[in-house]
Amino acid sequence: MSPRLSSTLLRWYRQHGRDLPWRQTRDPYRILVSEIMLQQTQVSRVMIFYKRWLTQFPTWESLAEATNGQVIMVWSGLGYNRRSLVLRDIAKHIIAHGVPSTPEAWEKIKGVGPYTAAAICAFALHQRTLPIDTNIRRVLGRVLFGIPYPTLKMDKKIVQSADFVLPKRGAFYDVPQALFDLATSTCTKVPACASCPLKAICKSAPRFLSGHVRIPKIMIKKAKESRHRNKPYPDRIYRGKILKFVREHPETFLKTIGPMIDPHFDLSLDQAWIKAMIVRLQKEGLIALKHHRLFLPT
Repeated sequence: MSPRLSSTLLRWYRQHGRDLPWRQTRDPYRILVSEIMLQQTQVSRVMIFYKRWLTQFPTWESLAEATNGQVIMVWSGLGYNRRSLVLRDIAKHIIAHGVPSTPEAWEKIKGVGPYTAAAICAFALHQRTLPIDTNIRRVLGRVLFGIPYPTLKMDKKIVQSADFVLPKRGAFYDVPQALFDLATSTCTKVPACASCPLKAICKSAPRFLSGHVRIPKIMIKKAKESRHRNKPYPDRIYRGKILKFVREHPETFLKTIGPMIDPHFDLSLDQAWIKAMIVRLQKEGLIALKHHRLFLPT
């Protein structure tokens, strides 16, 4: 079944795969940039920022030499700004210790998790490694194990299936990319099994096609976000507003930023809240405070 699965999938991928800039390179640096940016961000948005980032920081060396303020400015608009500093710190590690050659070695770098490590080794180093994310879990959980809605508990079995899924020669490194695209276009939460290239070998397809699968109402317990008083947004949004304002207005006075980011700011009730968020941004290396003025760190 493995040759049939991979050959069918790769044939489909050659016709329907997305043309993404990070798929046109084997540079570990560029692959890493794309993987960090793709965390919690849509592909369409990443494409814009990916090009901008590489124009400013084309190499490990150029990024490693950048200040906090410089990387934050270039990252501006992509969200989850701490990722920019994580990426810069990884670059510093690479300059000091070299580019790792195994997933295990990549995972030893702060900020690189199992998925990112496997993705770099698969796409940049062309190793027979299968990175597991929500998309690949969904496709392989359905195709190989007949689980319509696989959970994290399936990951161990999916990892063990890598040798079965990935061909031993040829473009095995394209299999994960093909799985990504199949998951986002066809094998979605409510899959279009009738048009899926793997329907003949998928263990879940008969159940979906017969209408015998119920979409589970998965109750995902969301982490409770901190929210001050009766504010309409969680603190995370206001921290983003603070950082955005400081980027656009260098050397902002601490005492004036409250009304700038919150039209309902109350000096007596909200000043301590604003200060606490700024302290957190300072600890994360995203903002500097000196002589009561806020600015991007150098």
